[in-house]
Amino acid sequence: MNQQPVGAANEPEDQGQADFRVDRWPASLALLMCALLYIVLPSQLVINPKWLVPALELVMLVPLSWNRHRHPNEARWIRPLTITLIAFVSLANVASVALLVHHLLSAGLVPTNGRALVYSAALIWMTNVIVFSLWFWELDRGGPTTRFTSLERWPDFQFPQMENPRFAEPHWRPRYLDYLYVSLTNAAAFSPTDAMPLTTTAKALMSIESISSMVTVVVVAARAVNILH
Repeated sequence: MNQQPVGAANEPEDQGQADFRVDRWPASLALLMCALLYIVLPSQLVINPKWLVPALELVMLVPLSWNRHRHPNEARWIRPLTITLIAFVSLANVASVALLVHHLLSAGLVPTNGRALVYSAALIWMTNVIVFSLWFWELDRGGPTTRFTSLERWPDFQFPQMENPRFAEPHWRPRYLDYLYVSLTNAAAFSPTDAMPLTTTAKALMSIESISSMVTVVVVAARAVNILH
C-alpha cells in the first residue's frame, strides 16, 4: 500500500494534475536579478567579456519565460533547461567568489579599497541567496510542475505549515518566496532556521550554500573591514 506524501492531505481531492499551475514570473525575475548583479560586479571578478554570462543567461531565460505558468503538462525540455540555467548561474557565482578571494589574498587586480570589497562581497552574497532559492524551488518534491500532485516525490523540506496546518491557510503550498526565505536565513545563519532539510539532496545544497556564504562573509568581508580607510 502506497503512503501519501507529507502535505498531500492539504490538496483537494478533485484537483487534477492538469489544473495545477505555478507562477513562473518570480523565478524569472530572480534570474534576471542575478544577471543584473553580475553586470554590476567589477570586471576583475567576472568571466570576460563581461557581457558573455548575462547574455547566455538571457538567451536561456527567454524561452523559459514564454509561458506564464509551470504545470505538469509543460514541454519536457523546459525543466532540463531550467536546471541547466540555474547550474550555469551557480558556476558563474562560484567563479566570482574564487576570483574575489584570489585577488584579495594575492593583492592583485581587485582594488584594496575596503568599501569596494564590501560592495563586491555583498553582490556575490545576494546572488548566492537567489541561486540557492532557485535550486530549492526547482528540486523540492520533484519541482514546481509536480509539487502537490499525484506525480510528486517525497518532500525535501519540512515547512512549519506542514507540521502545523491549523496555522496555515487551507491547501497551503510553498511558493518561490518561501524558498527565497529559506535560502536567505540559511545564508545568514549558516544553518537552517525555518524549513528543515529532509533529503540528502536538500542537506547537500544547504551545506554548499552555507560554505559559500561563510567564505564570502567571514573571509572576504572581514578582511575588507580591516582595510577600510
